[in-house]
Amino acid sequence: MIVCAVAILGLLLTPLATLGRGFNADAALLHLSGAVYNLTGDQQIPLPPTGPVLPLAWGALAALAATLFGAWRRARWFWITALVGFVLATAAVLVLRGALDNETARVLADPALRPGAKRQLRNFYASGGMNLGLFLPALAGLIAAGAGLSYLPRWWDTFNRLRGLLVPFTAIGLAIVVGAIVVLVVQPAVNSSAAPLSLWSGWLAKSDLVYFVYSSLFAPVTALSPLLDSLKLATPLIFTGLSVAFAFRTGLFNIGAPGQLTMGAIAAMLVGVYGPASLGWGLLVLSVLAAGAGGALWGAIPGVLKARFGSSEVINTIMLNYIASAIFIFMIGSDTYSFLGKTYTLPFKAEGSNPESELIQSQAQLRPLLEVLNVGQNGAVALSIGLLVALGAFFVTRIAMRGHRLRSWIAAAVALVLGALTWRVGIPVEVAGSQLNGAFLIALACVALFGVLMWRTAAGYALRAVGLSPKAAEYGGISVARNTILAMTIAGMFAGLAGTHYVNGGALDQYRLKQNMPVNVGFDGIAVALMGQSTPAGVVAASVLFGTIDTGGVNVTTKLQKVNSDIVTVLKALIVLFIAAGGFLSRRITEPPAAALSGPSSSAPNMATNAVAHRQMHIPNDGSK
Repeated sequence: MIVCAVAILGLLLTPLATLGRGFNADAALLHLSGAVYNLTGDQQIPLPPTGPVLPLAWGALAALAATLFGAWRRARWFWITALVGFVLATAAVLVLRGALDNETARVLADPALRPGAKRQLRNFYASGGMNLGLFLPALAGLIAAGAGLSYLPRWWDTFNRLRGLLVPFTAIGLAIVVGAIVVLVVQPAVNSSAAPLSLWSGWLAKSDLVYFVYSSLFAPVTALSPLLDSLKLATPLIFTGLSVAFAFRTGLFNIGAPGQLTMGAIAAMLVGVYGPASLGWGLLVLSVLAAGAGGALWGAIPGVLKARFGSSEVINTIMLNYIASAIFIFMIGSDTYSFLGKTYTLPFKAEGSNPESELIQSQAQLRPLLEVLNVGQNGAVALSIGLLVALGAFFVTRIAMRGHRLRSWIAAAVALVLGALTWRVGIPVEVAGSQLNGAFLIALACVALFGVLMWRTAAGYALRAVGLSPKAAEYGGISVARNTILAMTIAGMFAGLAGTHYVNGGALDQYRLKQNMPVNVGFDGIAVALMGQSTPAGVVAASVLFGTIDTGGVNVTTKLQKVNSDIVTVLKALIVLFIAAGGFLSRRITEPPAAALSGPSSSAPNMATNAVAHRQMHIPNDGSK
C-alpha cells in the first residue's frame, strides 16, 4: 500500500520524463498531464514526439490504483494489477527511449547541421529518458507484485530466505530519501530559459534535480568504460571489506585495515623491485604472496596481544596504523636519514623530489584486464567471453549436480574446459583505456576463499564458534587464543593483498609505491562489511555500489553548483548510520519467531495450522512440562 501510494503521488507530482537535457542539467520536462516545461537555454530546439508514452503512463496509474485498492482489501489478485503496472511503466520507458534514439539518428543524418550542432543535439537527446514519474511506478509495481505473490508458500519461503537483505535495502532507501531532501534544500532549481518559474514549474524543476543527481550517481552501470572505472574503485574495497567482515564473523573488530594495507603494499614493492628477475612471472606470484604476508603479519600482532594479554584489538589495530604510516613515510619520504650524528642513505626512494619508490620490474606487474582479455585482431578491441562462460558453467553445473559429493570439483573442471574453448571468442567493444587490473581477479579469489574457509571447513566452524560464544567454544574444546590469532592473521592478509592493486596493478598510474596511496579505503571497508552483512557476496555488492557512486559523483560535481561529490560521502555515512540502527525495523520483521511459536496472528501461510499442530504434538495432556 505504501509503495503504490508513493508511486501514484510520483506520477501526479513529479516529471514523467526528460525529453532532453543541456550541459548545465537544464531539462525539458514532460508531465503526466501532457504539459511540456522547457527549461533549457535553447527554446527553439525540437523536442521528440512522446507518442504512446502518455497513454501507457495513465494505464500504469490505473493499475497502481487498482493494486492499492486490492492491497487495502487484502485480495489475492492484486499481484496481477501490480505486474500490469510494472509492464506498462516499463513499456513507456522503452517507447520514450526509442523516440529519443530516433531523434538522435535524424540529427546525425541531417547534412544541413554542422558537426558541433550535431554533437550538441546528440548529447541533448542522449541525456533524456524516464524521470521519477516513470521510475517510481515501475519500482512500485515490481515490489507490490512480489508482496502479492507472498501468499503462495513457495514465494513466501523464497522471500523468507532473503530476509537478511531487509536491513541493508532499507538503509539504502532511507539514505536516498534523506539525500534527496538535502538536494532539494541545497541546490536551487536549474532554469536556463528566460521565462520565470511558477510555483508548480519550480517544484517540477526541483524534483527533476533529485532524479538527475541519483541517475548520475548510478549511471556508471549503464556503460562499459565507467563500469570498469567503478570496478577499479571497488577492488580495494573488496579486500578491506573482506578483512573487516572476516574479523566480525569471529567476534573481533579489525580497524587496522589501513595499516595492514600499507604493510602489504610495502612488502609487494620490496619483492617487485629487488626480487630476482630470473624468476620470470614467478616474481609476480612472490610479490602477491609478500603483500598477503605483510598484511598477515600486521594483523597477527594485535591477535597475539589479545590472545596472550587480553588487550583490546580495537586499540592495538588503531595504534599499528600509525606505526605502519611512519614506516611508509620513512622508507619513501627521503633518501637519507640521520641517526646519532651520522647520515645514512636509504635505497627505497626513487630519484627526484616525489615521495615514491622505484618502478617494480615488469615481471611483477599485473596488467590491465582490458589488455589480458582482449582477443581482437588488427588493433580492434574484443573482450573474451571465456571468463563469463567459465563462471556460468561452474554455477550451472554445480546446481545441476546438487547432492553429488564431488559436484564442486566437477563444476570446476567443466568451467575450465568451456572457458578454454571459448577464450578466443570475443565481443567487440568501444572502450577507452582502463586501469582495472588483475587485482580484481585476486579479490574475487579472496571472496571464494572467505566463503569456503568460513562455511566449508572445520577451521571455519571453529572460528565462527569463537565469534558466537568464546566460553561455549572453549568448553567444547576449541582454543579461543589460537583462533583469535588465526582470525586476525587472515583478516590482515585480506587487507594486505589490497596493496597489489596500487603497487602491482598500477592503479595510481605507475607501477610503484607512492605516497598518495589512498589507505583510507581501509576505513571504508568497515562500511562495506556492515552493508554487506559480513558475507562475501554482500561485501562484493557493497563495494561495487560504493565504487559506482564514487564514479558517478564526478558528473554531479561538473553539472551542479551547490551539490558536488560530497553527496557521496553523505550517502555512505547515512547508510552506515541506518544499518547500525537496523533500518529502524522491528525485530519481528528482521528476525521473526519460528512458525511453531508465532501463533495464529502470523502472516505466513498456514501459520495457525502449524502452531496448533505443534501444541498437539509437544504438550502432554497431564500438563507436565
